Amino acid sequence: MTTLLLVRHGLTAMTGPVLAGWTPGVRLDERGRAQAAALAARLAPLPLAAVVSSPLERCVETAEAVAAGRAEPVEKVGTDDRFGEVRYGDWTGRPLKELAEEPLWRVVQAHPSAARFPGEEGEALADAQHRAVAAVRDWNERIAAARGPGALYAVCSHGDIIKSIVADALGLHLDQFQRIQADPASLTVIRYTETRPFVVRLNDTGGDVAGLIPEPPEERSGKDGLGSSDAVVGGGA
Repeated sequence: MTTLLLVRHGLTAMTGPVLAGWTPGVRLDERGRAQAAALAARLAPLPLAAVVSSPLERCVETAEAVAAGRAEPVEKVGTDDRFGEVRYGDWTGRPLKELAEEPLWRVVQAHPSAARFPGEEGEALADAQHRAVAAVRDWNERIAAARGPGALYAVCSHGDIIKSIVADALGLHLDQFQRIQADPASLTVIRYTETRPFVVRLNDTGGDVAGLIPEPPEERSGKDGLGSSDAVVGGGA
């Protein structure tokens, strides 16, 4: 059982009006650095086993802020290309207002599982989800083997990647993933168990995180007669 903290990178000058994609050199602006610092302060009490990042600069900068602002510092931020942004191909670097006029825009909105972005570097959204979810499974096993059940780790990634991971955790078809939101510097938390994932938080931009600290094994195992993978009927306390 591992708990994944999904962090979206902070704001950049391109965030919002332009589809940055894999454009190199896109870094946090002053607002994004402030967001990353605030998030790092919020997450400081959590015993993170690792901080993993998309290789893109805006994510690495956010992840490094989270790793540095800890009572127990994480020695090194690791990167994993599978958490990198969707490869938007020929859409990369273009204004969203312009892209909204493209026929493919409606496919991305209504039937994203069928969407493949144009150009040699373009990627299908379904393929992006597959690589991201595979990365989560790999890191879950790696973290659990190294730190035992109940370990927490953080991954800094991008909006569409985070939304696709959440859709998988919720058992939603990719065509429903546009119903999920992941704002800049937001926190989404998924607890993975043998039976099912639990989406603990979604698009959290300011809540207290003390409840995410794992319980000791002797308290977690068999608590209230429930297994660690059991959902509490009625919602619990």
